[in-house]
Order: sequence, then structure tokens, then C-alpha cells
Amino acid sequence: MVATVVIAGVRSGVGKTTIATGIMGALTRRGLKVQPFKAGPDYIDPSYHKLACGVPSRNLDTWLCDHSTVLELFQRASAGRDVSVVEGVMGVFDGHSSLTEEGSSAQLAKLLGAPVILIADAAKVARSVAAEVLGFQMFDPDLNVAGVILNGVGSDRHLEFCKPQIEATTGLPVLGYLPRKDEFIQPERHLGLIPTVEGTVASKWYDSVINQVEATMDVPAILKLAQTAQTPPAAPGVYPSEPLPACTTIAVAQDMAFNFYYQDSLDLLTAWGAEIVPFSPLEDSKLPARVGGIYLGGGFPELFADQLSENKPMHDSIRQAVGKGVPVYAECGGLMYLGKSLSDLEGVTHPMIGVIPAESAMSQSRLTLGYREVESCVDSPVLPKGQRVRGHEFHWSTLAKQPEANESVYKVVDQDNRLDGFRTGNVWASYVHIHLGSRPGLASRFVETCVAANT
Repeated sequence: MVATVVIAGVRSGVGKTTIATGIMGALTRRGLKVQPFKAGPDYIDPSYHKLACGVPSRNLDTWLCDHSTVLELFQRASAGRDVSVVEGVMGVFDGHSSLTEEGSSAQLAKLLGAPVILIADAAKVARSVAAEVLGFQMFDPDLNVAGVILNGVGSDRHLEFCKPQIEATTGLPVLGYLPRKDEFIQPERHLGLIPTVEGTVASKWYDSVINQVEATMDVPAILKLAQTAQTPPAAPGVYPSEPLPACTTIAVAQDMAFNFYYQDSLDLLTAWGAEIVPFSPLEDSKLPARVGGIYLGGGFPELFADQLSENKPMHDSIRQAVGKGVPVYAECGGLMYLGKSLSDLEGVTHPMIGVIPAESAMSQSRLTLGYREVESCVDSPVLPKGQRVRGHEFHWSTLAKQPEANESVYKVVDQDNRLDGFRTGNVWASYVHIHLGSRPGLASRFVETCVAANT
């Protein structure tokens, strides 16, 4: 059984990503094969994990996916690894619902049978932090909170006011701390941390964080806790029993503008017979040869709008593919790119590809965020008409024109059936991000759609 530990926080912004990445890196330095995971629908934090561990981080979401699927994804990725480290999402009990544990780090930890190390913020408290930890410990007795790590410790004396009281009050070991240092703070922007693909996260940041973890955290004790995990077995479900031979090529936009993909979504497409070929809407002049389908994920097209707009040869290449009937599936940033225009953060409007009638503009004050349950308005590369699937939205942009019933992709079931996305011919584009493992058949349908369109 693979050793597993969940690094969860009392709230967002408490340092989960920094501390989890540091622990992953410290374990990797010890020669262990570490498999990183991220709870919830996050694309940015996993990029930090990957650089620390040398392998892709995987998303585990107990609301998006069936629990059996979560176990399947976890088991597949953890096979042959020494230890799995799961970074939580928001506060440990936060998820889809205000009244249930659905989609929370707590639910995931219990599903995996994994101990939880709670990250508590000591920056502006002393002895009081023990009361906070006690509250989290008592809130759900079924959750195995097994240890505490403190962030924002200002000095040895500050630690002396926090650690003994926590251990005396809760019986939990304080496994270490991260001192209050500006060098550990990563810059953020409108969607959170800056993805590592942009090259702004320096290797010295990783070195400093990992060095600090090794200096002020009990890494052997963390590993020992992870070895107490009791994860139940999983059965095959969304993956085929054996990978299928490649029968089509799917071009996937992957560069600094487009990099929001679940690793398992890409792996599922490969397993069901797709050859995944990355391309750059920023740098490349044309699509890969013999493309059978196009997948445009999310990202930050608004930050590269001028460059995307000026790359006319790529516009022409995509338009030609659309004209030939090549299926195009796009999410969020992909929708913005396929539309008529994109107005950036400075209000400058840039022409885009124009294969759908979307006109997007960045908002300075309106964040659209949350889980969604959607029903397909029409047959698409991932869903037949009338079928429902769960996904999420996370964007600051808005559309000047909302879709009409005859051009929409989804009805958002949990928002009074409002319409979302644009479809035209063989192009389907929506703000909703879908995990292709969220139900059986999504990835295989995408592959089959591409094959059928090119035969």
C-alpha cells in the first residue's frame, strides 16, 4: 500500500502550496519516488508540484468525479511510487456545499484513508492558534487529523507560545513550521499563483523552500505518518483495461496562454486511442499535420492577446480545419480565442479567430467561480444531447452577447438552466471546464467523434 498524506489548511492563503511543494521536494531529495496530487479543480498549483517531483501532479475531486473514479485515478498514478502527497483545497472542510463535506479535502482524505497534516496560520496569533486547531480537530471526529504545521512563525519565542499549547490542548504533534519570510511568497494575479510554465518561478525559490522544510520540519515523522494510510482498492472504470492503439490525432493547445488541463483528461484521451500532439497558438504558424481533432483548454489568453491576435497564420490554419469538419472542443480561454474579439485588462480590443460569435472582455470586479452541473443542448465531442456532467467555472471575463438557445452548448442545471457556450458546425466552446474522467465514456466519445469526422 502506498504511503499517503494530505496537506490541508485551515483556510485559503495559509501556505498550503508552498509547504506541500516543500515537503514533496524534501521527500524527493531523499531518493523517494513522490506522486503529487491536488484536491479540487485547480490547474496552477499542480504545476508547482510537477517541478518539485519530476512527474505530473493529478487532480482528485470528490464532487466532479464518482468516488470509485477518484480511487481509480489515485491508484493508477500512485502505482510504483513510494509516497503520495495530496495538497488540499481551500480550508479542509470547504467544498461544494455549505452543509456537507462534498468536494472537500476532508472527504477526500477519508476516502483515501489518509492522515491529514493541518496547516495553521500563526502570523498574528500565539496561544490562540491552539483553539483554532482544536476546533478543526473536533469538527469531524471521523477525520484523521494527525499533525500540525505552523506557517508565519516570527521567531523562536513566537514558536514557544504556539507549539506547547497546541500539543497540550489537542495531543497532536507540531511537525514543524515555516518562518515568516518574504522570499517564500510567490506573486499572484487575478486567478491565483502564476503558472510555472511562464518561467517566472525561479529554481532558487524551490531550493529555499525545500531547504527550509528540511531545517524546520520533521520530514521523517511526516513520512512515518504517511505510512499509516489505509487506502481501499479501486476497480477499473473510466480507463480501458488496456490502452487502445492510436487511431486519431488530437492537437492540444499548450503554451503560456493555454495550459489549463487535467493530466488525467489528456491521459484518458491517449488510453482511448488518441495521439496527443501539443501546439502553440502563440508561436506556431499552423496546426500539426493530419489533425483529427482540436482541444483548446483554458489559461491566460488575455495576457497574450496581442500576440495571439497577430498570429494570423494560426488563425487561418484553425479556420481551415474548421472548414474541413475537424471537431474543435474549447473551454474558457479556448472560447475567448475562438471568438470574434478579446478585450484585455487594459480595455484594448484584439481580433481573434472568429469561428464563434463570442466577444469577451476582462472584468476588473466580476469573478465567476464555482462548481457547475450542466446538460448538453446538442451532441458534442464529449456528451450526447441531454446528458449531464459536472464541471467548474473560474474566469474574470464576460461576454458581450449571451448565446441563444439554438447556438448554446449547455444548460447550467444548477443555475436555473441558463445557457452557456457557443456551438457552430463542428465547434463547441464553453466557459465550463470538464474533467474527462468525471464519468465513463467522455474521453472515448471525443476520440470516436474525431475518428468519425475524418473517415
